Amino acid sequence: MGESTEQTQPKKAFGWAARDSSGVLSPFTFSRRATGEKDVKFKVLYCGICHSDLHFIKNEWEKDLASTYPLVPGHEIVGVVTEVGSKVEKFKVGDKVGVGCLVGSCHSCDNCTNNLESYCPKMILTYGSKYYDGTTTYGGYSDIMVTDEHFVVSIPDNLPLDGGAPLLCAGITVYSPLRYFGLDKPGMHVGVVGLGGLGHVAVKFAKAMGVKVTVISTSPNKKKEAIEHLGAHSFLVSRNQDELQAAMGTLDGIIDTVSASHSLLPLIRLLKTNGKLVLVGVPDKPPELPVFSLLMGRKIVAGSATGGLKETQEMINFAAKHNITADIEVIPIDYVNIAMERLSKADVRYRFVIDIGNTLKSST
Repeated sequence: MGESTEQTQPKKAFGWAARDSSGVLSPFTFSRRATGEKDVKFKVLYCGICHSDLHFIKNEWEKDLASTYPLVPGHEIVGVVTEVGSKVEKFKVGDKVGVGCLVGSCHSCDNCTNNLESYCPKMILTYGSKYYDGTTTYGGYSDIMVTDEHFVVSIPDNLPLDGGAPLLCAGITVYSPLRYFGLDKPGMHVGVVGLGGLGHVAVKFAKAMGVKVTVISTSPNKKKEAIEHLGAHSFLVSRNQDELQAAMGTLDGIIDTVSASHSLLPLIRLLKTNGKLVLVGVPDKPPELPVFSLLMGRKIVAGSATGGLKETQEMINFAAKHNITADIEVIPIDYVNIAMERLSKADVRYRFVIDIGNTLKSST
C-alpha cells in the first residue's frame, strides 16, 4: 500500500508522508532503529497537527529550514510505551508518554547544560532532521516512535491524551515565554494576539497563572468565544482604532501568536513602560521595527521558540493540575490532506488531532 524507503533499520514502521512540496500526504512504509539502551519505544495513539507541519510539507521555510522528502510530519505525539532499553530509568512498559519538537541535542553546550535543548545549535528536530546515525528523523504521523528517554515526556494519568497532545508544541511554545519573561505573576495584564492553536492555549495558561488576559484579534466574531468560552477578561479588535486607543499603555506584556504579516506598532503602543512583546509566530515577511516607540517606553520586542525538556515536563504537569487541554477536532488519518487545506484557511477550532491508534493501518 505504502511506497517504501530503504529498509535500513530493523523496526518496520508505517505512516503518512509528503513526497514533495505539493504537501500531499500518502501512506508510507519505512523503518525505525531498534530500541537502544536509553531508548523508549512507544505505540503512537494521537498526534496533533501543528501549523509548522503545513509549512514543512510545502517547504515554505526553505530559506531557514529546508524540507527533505519523503517527510513524515508530527511533533505533538502521545502514546503508550511498549519497550524500554536496558538503561532507561524514567519509563516502563505501559506508561503514557509524549514527544514534542525535538529528539536530540549535543548535551554539552551552554544551552543543553541549562536545560535549553531547544536552543542547542545541534538540536535534532523530531522530523526532517539528520539523527546521530545519519538517518532521517520521521515524526508522529506514524504507528511507532523510538526516542531517547531524555526527549520523552511523562503524561500524567488525568491529562487526556487527545487534548494533551497539542500541548507538546502549542502548549510549551506559549508557556515558556510567559514564564521566562515574567508574565506569569498574578494580577498582571497580558495580551494574546491571535485566537488559533497557540492563542487559545495561551489564554488558558495565562488565566491559570492568575493573569488578566486580553485577546487581540482581527475578527470581531471571536469576541464571544474568547470571553465566554475561554474566559478572557477583555477583547480588542486590532482594526478598531478607538478600541486600541482606549487600551494604550495597559498591558504588561503580549504573546503574539500570529503567523500572518502584521504591524507591530499598534501592539507596542498597548504596552506599559518596560512592557514586552514576545513573538512566537513566524510571519513570511520580516516585520518593521518602530524603534522610536520602543525607546520612549523602554519596551522590548523578543522572540521565543519551544522550551527545553525540563520545562516541557513542568508545563505538562501544570496543565494536568489545572485541567488545561487544547480544544481539538479529532480526525482519522485519511482526512489529513483535507485537514491541511482547512488549516491553511484557519478553519479549525483550534487544533486538529489525528487518531493514529484507531485509524492508521498497522505496519505489523
